[in-house]
Amino acid sequence: QRDAMGLDYYAVLELDRGATADDIKKAYRTLALKYHPLKCKEPWGPKRFHQLAEAYDVLSDPMKKGIYDKFGEEGLKGGIPLEYASDNPWSVGYVFHNNPERVFREFFGGDNPFAGRLGHLGLCHRSMAASTSPGTLPCPAALRSLWCLEGGSWLPPGRPGGACSGCQLSPAAPVMNEDGQTSTIRDKILTIDVQPGWQRGTRVTFEKEGDQGPNIIPADITFVVQEKLHPRFKRIENNLLYVASISLAKALTGCTLDVWTLDGRLLNIPINDIVDPKYYKKVPGEGMPLAQDPQRKGDLYIYFDILFPKRLSPEVKKLLRSILQP
Repeated sequence: QRDAMGLDYYAVLELDRGATADDIKKAYRTLALKYHPLKCKEPWGPKRFHQLAEAYDVLSDPMKKGIYDKFGEEGLKGGIPLEYASDNPWSVGYVFHNNPERVFREFFGGDNPFAGRLGHLGLCHRSMAASTSPGTLPCPAALRSLWCLEGGSWLPPGRPGGACSGCQLSPAAPVMNEDGQTSTIRDKILTIDVQPGWQRGTRVTFEKEGDQGPNIIPADITFVVQEKLHPRFKRIENNLLYVASISLAKALTGCTLDVWTLDGRLLNIPINDIVDPKYYKKVPGEGMPLAQDPQRKGDLYIYFDILFPKRLSPEVKKLLRSILQP
């Protein structure tokens, strides 16, 4: 984007040299939103955003533009030839202030077009939103919601939710009125279908559902799945871990273990081995559904908390010694 006269500001804005003032404004608006650091994550993005700001700073000012059109970037920054400088205050040269965000803010009248990322969005866990990046909100989902093969939904408060419902969501956000200048706070229902097998960190994006208002481009709202703690199960990837408490007698002689699954089934699991502190029981296919194939599941791993008696009578101790001696 350089020519014989230095940096080509028109090329930076993807314009021809005959571009009008309106063309320059439209080009900067489109490209600045596209390459703003909040939207463009490429390593070269900040440099591109900086060039756009400098190009607009020059071409939007009639005097700077006039000097640039005649003498190019080098003449603009180095000072115009002396024979042209007698009646022109530009003889000292132009220096960009190196603050592209300032150009961006001034162009949008002080309004940040990305301000609608969080806005007035109401969330059942508001305190958690403060720890997230702009435009990203957490929404805790029950472990059962992530297991249920029927899927689940995150619904606003007041609406009935089945056993597989997850986080409740009640966003009220500014929506533009027909006059294009004012906005009204209105409820907006965003429903997320919780899919079986989703893991912590799964992202769900609603495009351009942020606040609306004059000079504001509605931003995307992204929800990040967070698993709620379950009282009985712990999830490790696609597997479930369960800790069963059994007596020392059952650990030594065996038992049948009853385990209620996330979908309400009762598993009767025979334990025929001697349960030592390192023993665990693997139950294939009773873990979490796989996100890519919900009909397949991980495994259930059962670990044991062996409950020892607090006291034994002398007679019982004597009997145990006789039985357990090698």
